[in-house]
Amino acid sequence: MGGTGRRVTYQELEARSNRFSHVWRSRGLAAGDTIAILLENHVDFFPLVWSAQRSGLVYACLSPSLAPADLAYILRDSGSKSMVVSRQTAPLVERAKALIPQVPIFQLDGAEFGNADLDALAQSMPPTAIPDQSAGGDMLYSSGTTGRPKGVRRPAELGAPIDAPTPAIPLARRVYGFSEDTVYLSPAPLYHAGPLRWSMVVQRLGGTVVVMEKFDAEQALALIERYRVTAAQWVPTHFIRMLRLPEEVRANYDLSSLRMAFHAAAPCPVPVKQAMMKWWGPIIHEYYGGTENNGLCMITPEEWLAHPGSVGRAVIGELKICSDAGEALPPRQEGMVYFADGPEFHYHNDPEKTAGARNNSGWTTLGDVGWLDEDGFLYLTDRKNFMIISGGVNIYPQEIENLLITHPKVSDVAVIGAPDEVMGEWSPSWSRRTGRKPTKTWPTN
Repeated sequence: MGGTGRRVTYQELEARSNRFSHVWRSRGLAAGDTIAILLENHVDFFPLVWSAQRSGLVYACLSPSLAPADLAYILRDSGSKSMVVSRQTAPLVERAKALIPQVPIFQLDGAEFGNADLDALAQSMPPTAIPDQSAGGDMLYSSGTTGRPKGVRRPAELGAPIDAPTPAIPLARRVYGFSEDTVYLSPAPLYHAGPLRWSMVVQRLGGTVVVMEKFDAEQALALIERYRVTAAQWVPTHFIRMLRLPEEVRANYDLSSLRMAFHAAAPCPVPVKQAMMKWWGPIIHEYYGGTENNGLCMITPEEWLAHPGSVGRAVIGELKICSDAGEALPPRQEGMVYFADGPEFHYHNDPEKTAGARNNSGWTTLGDVGWLDEDGFLYLTDRKNFMIISGGVNIYPQEIENLLITHPKVSDVAVIGAPDEVMGEWSPSWSRRTGRKPTKTWPTN
């Protein structure tokens, strides 16, 4: 753990996850059941998810910043049969207790809330494996752009042997060079898909994961130096905040151990990535994918320098750009981004949204707009639901945000469409978020 320095060995991880597995079985949880994990970046996060992973359980990892109503909704929607909380997250459950369903609540590190002390229960269990191990899987809730968050289920993962290979393993070895010698820095919340899944890939391969309890730009540099970090995943906001450290602070840390970095989750403004490449050298990779895991694009530093602004070519699934009518478009024409022949997924308890993510060919989309060049490299424009139509012209907030964020006095930015009586249509996502609709009928072109 980056802040406290507390370490968990693989022997301890094995024993602790086994003890938790026995707790789940003793409480009647069988393969296919769901548990909710409501934790900050906690030292027991990985023992818990590995206990579920080896018990055939579905684990829904939830954000500690959820509103009480959203927490209650996810617990009901996921069908969670138990929930784990910590001292830090217990107050959220306390605020939501009138709304949440009656599920057993297990508390860690002395949290004074819940039905059972998970630490005490685990200590009473054997450190050996349960006899009926099988692979579980995560169900992470994708917030999307409208309405309630939806859980993403990947049923093909469940029930396999616990050491069954996953597509991420060969990619991590071949593209990122992950091995038992990898020291991986995870600066983001573990309830997100990327930080959780890539950290678990490193652990599958026997490497070391350094978890930041909370991101701090200078502390991230200090941890790279202290633990001789070789790999790390970031989002563009991390880059921006590190770049805004004073030059003398940035120069104060030895980052020579860092062999590769990669980023995802949001488009990175080209000037920001160019500045990072100048600072760290050509070691910055990028990928494009989603919690749905329906496809994956990757781009190396060398490829990005030749195709600045691209998020790469498909390595899982086949990229398709389609018109609103569902027709495949040629290179350099903008449309909805689809993956063909990618892994299956569905949105839990939402067949309408599941169907809406597929076209007539069965290709799936995350709702992004983009285009391909002649070499098959994808360039993202923005999310379809974020598009603003003004005076008959499509405006993508991402383009405006990418410019504004480069200003030294802007720490973060979000561009949202608002109604205008002269220029015409408003942003569909603005209308859904606010519940407001235009008061007049505007002329259209």
